[in-house]
This record gives sequence, C-alpha cells and structure tokens, in this order.
Amino acid sequence: MISPIRTQHSFESARLSLRPIRKSDAGLIGLYAGDIRVSGPTRSIPHPLPPGAIDAFIEQAQNPARVEDVWVLDGSKSDLAEVVGVIGLKRLDRRQGELGYWLAPAFWSIGLAREAVETLIQANPQGSKTLFAEVFQDNARSARVLTDMGFSYLGDAESFCVARKTTVATWTYLRSME
Repeated sequence: MISPIRTQHSFESARLSLRPIRKSDAGLIGLYAGDIRVSGPTRSIPHPLPPGAIDAFIEQAQNPARVEDVWVLDGSKSDLAEVVGVIGLKRLDRRQGELGYWLAPAFWSIGLAREAVETLIQANPQGSKTLFAEVFQDNARSARVLTDMGFSYLGDAESFCVARKTTVATWTYLRSME
C-alpha cells in the first residue's frame, strides 16, 4: 500500500518558488488550464474546463491523504506571474514517482519548465529512487526538457487525453535518482 503524503515543502530556484498550491491560485490556474494549448498536451485536464474542476483539483492537492504532491511554479520573485505553471510528483510503489508539469503559454521557451524540473529532481522530496514521465509524441519541447534533465527514453505507449477525447501516442522516460 502506498502511504499518504502528509507534509509538502517549498523549493527555490533562481527564478521560481515551487510552493504548495493555495485556494487563491484558482483564478490563474483556471485561466491557463482552460487554454487548449495547456490542456491538450496533458492526460487529465478537460477542455473546456467544467465548473468546479479547478476547485476540485486544489482540494485534492491539499488533501492530507493524497498520493501526489502538486506545486505551483510561482514566478513573483522574478517579476513574473504568481502562477506560471504547475508541477506534480505522484508517489508510486517501490520508491518510484511519476513527474508531470505544465507551463502557461506566455512563459514558454524561457527555460522555466527545465528550471522547475531540475529543482524538483535536486530536492527529491519523496525520496524516490526512480522517476518516470510521459509526454505525448507531438510535444517535443517537453521531451527535450526531460532528456536535458537526465531522463532516458524507455519506450512508446499511448494514453487517453481528456481534452482531445482520444488516445494519443506517448513517449515514456525514466530517470534514476541514485
């Protein structure tokens, strides 16, 4: 059985604070996640967003019995938005984790996703010995972030995308943390 996560810490990088999600983040998360450019490359964000989806997401992320930690990428210390994206780490069994993230389109191509992933890898908050990540094959930018951060290609698969309402081909990656 996977034990629930109880405490979630914040982490700092040069331009970002990775901090636990707050109810006050709902507006910006809803604005960004409601954009098909954000929801389309994810498995789980619906498009259009149904009423209450962001509130339910935040409530789940704050639940002490959760199996996934979610951090807001807060760029306010660098004069960016208080929310520029989200990164999550789902606890799997045998000290493994699954990494997932998204970034608002206004903040693409300036290295923030890479910075957030690197910060979380360095912190290794769940003491994972292995991290997995999956990206849709039409999302080469995210694949490049993962390979730049030491993830190795594991294989092809497919996952259902809620926003696209179809199955999409994926690349799966693995990174040893030991």
